[in-house]
Amino acid sequence: MSWGPFLLRRLAVAVPTLGALSALVFGATELLPGDAVSAIAGPSATEAERDAVRDRLGLDRDPVTRYLEWAGGALRGDLGTAYTGGRAVTELIGSRLPNSLLLAGLALLVTVPVSVTLGLLAGARAGRRSDRVVSTGVLLVAGLPEFVLATVLLWLMAAEADLLPQVSLVPLGGTPLGTPEILVLPVLTLAASGIAVGTRLVRSAGAEVAASPWVEAARLRGIAGTRLAVRHVLPGALAPATQAFGLVSGALVGGAIVVETVFGYPGIGLELQQAVAHRDVPLVQGIALVLCAITLATVLLADIAARALDPRRGSAR
Repeated sequence: MSWGPFLLRRLAVAVPTLGALSALVFGATELLPGDAVSAIAGPSATEAERDAVRDRLGLDRDPVTRYLEWAGGALRGDLGTAYTGGRAVTELIGSRLPNSLLLAGLALLVTVPVSVTLGLLAGARAGRRSDRVVSTGVLLVAGLPEFVLATVLLWLMAAEADLLPQVSLVPLGGTPLGTPEILVLPVLTLAASGIAVGTRLVRSAGAEVAASPWVEAARLRGIAGTRLAVRHVLPGALAPATQAFGLVSGALVGGAIVVETVFGYPGIGLELQQAVAHRDVPLVQGIALVLCAITLATVLLADIAARALDPRRGSAR
């Protein structure tokens, strides 16, 4: 299949998927506990004041109409206005999203080489001691929630050793890159989770390639160790590993929600946590939709990269 039909097929799946996710996001926010009208009008507001707030926010209309208006606005790049502060949701997201993408990007830079190294080590020696050690270690890390990893790192490296700041505060008017020390603990937390998942996925792909006839033939020729893993296992595992890292990338952006809350990092995750606490439904909907779009985009890009790296396509050309 040529590139044109391949891309059209992927887009034909991605676009309806994003539409379905938008409906799911809107429906889920309708079920959020609490009442946005009460949060805005205040506990002492009269019924007339509450009705006025409901009318101003458009909450007196049926959910289907409100969803269609919100989805139509999203297609135009307008995600509405936040209840708290009255700022445009797109403006709020635009000010915080780069910080979260920086966090996820740095975590991915750590995750990819470590995961590929450990995954190839385990996959090329499937069933042996090194495979069992790596698989057991990443399984233990994968089983720990991110807030537990964050708490452990916070205690070890900040509270006990006093090597790093406990809270990732950015100076007023500054950027996270201006104070790189605040990035270390959040990045390590995200990277630990990413490495645990990425290593297992690379190991699975590597073990399948390692059992193939051409790798067995290389072993019979006396090739082993690093040379076997890099020259014979890695090329065959590269395409599925790339797809795996597409999923990991989306998970890192989503995982930043928890990590940012723990460390007080000024990203989209912390903004989402505060929006939920204040019942700021438009902001919650906007952030959730953007996260869904980012995840779909990373998966789509990973599919394209994996197809380009597939050695079977290279041999066919």
